[in-house]
Amino acid sequence: MNGTPPIQSSPGAFIYLACQRGAESALKAEMTKKRPDFKFSYSRPGFLTYKTSEGLALNKKLGLTVESLRLVFARSCVLSLGSIDAKSCADASGQFDASLACEATWRLWESASASHEELRSPARLHVYQRDAAQVGAKGFEPGANLTVVQTHRRLLECAPQSVRATLSDQAQYWQAPAREGELCIDVAIVEPNRWMIGFHKATDFHSRYPGGLLPMKLPTDAASRAFLKFEEGLRWADFPITLGSRCVDIGASPGGGSQALLARGAFVLGVDPALIDPRVMAHPNFTHLRGKINQLKRKNFRKSRWFITDMNVAPKYTLDALEEIVARDDIAARGLLFTLKFFEWKLAQEIPSYIRRVKSWGFNHVKARQLQFNRQEIMIAALKKPFRH
Repeated sequence: MNGTPPIQSSPGAFIYLACQRGAESALKAEMTKKRPDFKFSYSRPGFLTYKTSEGLALNKKLGLTVESLRLVFARSCVLSLGSIDAKSCADASGQFDASLACEATWRLWESASASHEELRSPARLHVYQRDAAQVGAKGFEPGANLTVVQTHRRLLECAPQSVRATLSDQAQYWQAPAREGELCIDVAIVEPNRWMIGFHKATDFHSRYPGGLLPMKLPTDAASRAFLKFEEGLRWADFPITLGSRCVDIGASPGGGSQALLARGAFVLGVDPALIDPRVMAHPNFTHLRGKINQLKRKNFRKSRWFITDMNVAPKYTLDALEEIVARDDIAARGLLFTLKFFEWKLAQEIPSYIRRVKSWGFNHVKARQLQFNRQEIMIAALKKPFRH
């Protein structure tokens, strides 16, 4: 493998964080509060880098994850090995050469693993691209594209034997999730002519996927995009919603969120004064309660244990509507999954108070995250554990 060495630093001297385009300021505010010892270094829309604390051992750095950092607006957290760009990987005409970049990636990895035992058994190769646009803009959805798939294939084709020997049998499939504890090599395509190379250990749910992005697309029979939000949210929350679970979808129209519940075999009460998609209405486990939530008798919900909502209103109104139901003694809610819309980004500062309010209703496991299919909003998952009703 010949060529100019890539730009590099000692393993883990920097971390890079991927996020939704537009959420950079919210993520920066989180990092300032959660890790003031990390120094901001570089950013592009949807991508930030930080210098880590001096003297932090590599095994400790491998414990740096989105969850351990308690970040809401980061999709992924990766320890950096360095960057590769057109200066180090140019063809005869001076243009960025992806084949040379693949070779440079493996030189960088072999150099780092030769001197750091922690890096000698990679199991997965994660390739992903910084968001090209804001979520929802002209139909844009985050996730893999042809460039990502081709780059993943090229990298595997020229991987050195030392890497091939430890890669998982599933590593050839770019969309296959890593197993907990596996070491992942990360290649983030920040620009068409600039890659960031790094690594992380798969721990929490999203870290098992490249860039924290699930390989999901909206099904052709989905009633709305809410299906993607709640399908991802239910996987992330890991709620035990199965055959026969009783659920309520507040503000259900046209029914995308309800479909995610119905697909798990749940019984769903869809609350909304508006019409529901005929495909959802036809499902034998779906019942439409036509009206606003505050207009319906509470006895309708006494057998329900799971509540979801995705209402296009300010956070206070969503929380008020939920509290009116789940904080009552005669409603035995086990779990909540709901979005909070941020019509202004400054509302992100209120997330701790939103979480405290949900906990005051008796939910002792509450977490928040801006998911892949969220727009200018976050998802909150709340659970009562153990549940004794």
